[in-house]
Amino acid sequence: MPAPERTLTLRELNRATLARQILLGREALPVPEAVGRLIGLQAQVVSPPYAGLWTRLEGFRPRDLTHALEERKIVRATLMRSTLHLMTAEDYLLLRPALQPALSRALNSFFGKRARGLDAERIVAAARAYLDEEPRAYGELRSHLAGLYPDRDPEALAYAARTYLPMVQVPSVGAAWGFSGRPPYATSESWLGEAPSGSGSPRALILRYLAAFGPATTGDAQAYLGMARLKEHVEALRPELRAFRDEGGRELFDLPDAPLPGADAPAPVRFLPEYDNVLLAHADRTRVIADEHRARVFLSAGRVRATFLVDGFVAGTWKVEREGGSARLEIEPFGTLPDETRSSLDEEGERLLRFFAEPSGAT
Repeated sequence: MPAPERTLTLRELNRATLARQILLGREALPVPEAVGRLIGLQAQVVSPPYAGLWTRLEGFRPRDLTHALEERKIVRATLMRSTLHLMTAEDYLLLRPALQPALSRALNSFFGKRARGLDAERIVAAARAYLDEEPRAYGELRSHLAGLYPDRDPEALAYAARTYLPMVQVPSVGAAWGFSGRPPYATSESWLGEAPSGSGSPRALILRYLAAFGPATTGDAQAYLGMARLKEHVEALRPELRAFRDEGGRELFDLPDAPLPGADAPAPVRFLPEYDNVLLAHADRTRVIADEHRARVFLSAGRVRATFLVDGFVAGTWKVEREGGSARLEIEPFGTLPDETRSSLDEEGERLLRFFAEPSGAT
């Protein structure tokens, strides 16, 4: 079995991650292909995935993603870390079964005693029959299940249905950023024409994670996917993988043909939206953000602020402030920026504002 080839520096890990995440240079890719390469985009807030694709793709417009959602090429569903993500329909059908143990564990973690003794099979059957009539909002599903099981916690019932029954959110016609405030759910079988049929083995999921975020440790994969006990599965894959070490001595795994740019590869300034993949993909996040800056980005209640990259690393945060009919971009750097860097941020920021000013519905 292969031993670690060499030690990768922090900057080499940074550049490898940026290359996999389409952040060393914008590429001209169809939206589904880009989302597939990224193994999805975190989407519990509706607009960040649009900004995340804008910062990665040449000529991206909001309608490109909205149309892919409406055409059912991309779905919004509860996936990694039991959080809403956008994922290609093909990947959803392939990878969702492997995430089931993590989703089940999250249910028990969130609800504890309130989830004990729930009859998952009966709940799924009731939820499926209700959603097959027509797509329903989460609150409607909760009320329906509460009527059937009045002695159980309504929120635990609805969460159990979403955990064990593959469900996707239905995009809202004409809504900004593709979805209304309370988008209805449909079963994946009714929306996509088939139920998830991939293997329950995490093999494909691990390989896709490494393609999108490697080189990475087993702990990194577990943190991003929300899964436990992946070590034996990674070990089984070892003959097919490259192995490295980071500067702290931790073993890293990667695909044999995945890109490894040099530490000096140019990394342009980039604006990342809230909850961007790059900030959440590893247990050790120093490859993109220094530990001293984490508290200014990772806030309470799981919030992750929008950030910008300078030379590949998080150098500050940003937000768009609206007043009347105008909008302005507020940049909060963590330190003094060179004039050249500030100029690059201003130019990229103007493009970002123009993007947000574009009508964001399905047109």
